[in-house]
Amino acid sequence: MAMAYKMATEGMDVKEECQRWFMEMKWKKVHRFVVYRIDERSRAVLVDRVGGPGEGYEELVAALPGDDCRYAVFDFDFVSVDNCQKSKIFFIAWSPAASRIRAKILYATSKQGLRRLLDGVHYEVQATDPSEMGFDVIRGRAQ
Repeated sequence: MAMAYKMATEGMDVKEECQRWFMEMKWKKVHRFVVYRIDERSRAVLVDRVGGPGEGYEELVAALPGDDCRYAVFDFDFVSVDNCQKSKIFFIAWSPAASRIRAKILYATSKQGLRRLLDGVHYEVQATDPSEMGFDVIRGRAQ
């Protein structure tokens, strides 16, 4: 039976797979991103999609629906100004304008519970359209 972590204040379960895929991304570097969704019936946060080997930021953006909310984590590799290879993990709260009000509220009130379980996130980005989370925004925050 899969373990679930209860977000006490939000009344939302976070399935064990959410943290497991995050830790694999963080430590093993096998994939660059994980997308999470909330199942309203079971009141649980589930893994919606894991970026495969070779998939990057463009695929993450394409995996986010235009009419529903999601959470995502992205492992951004870059070379710093002093020519060092670095990696920063971003937490993205995706809440497009076309999503239902109920979904926006549910995702907004459940976000912190999931964030607490994802140890090692460096930056958070909230976006309602792709321009708010463009690659230039991510790169600018990481520098």
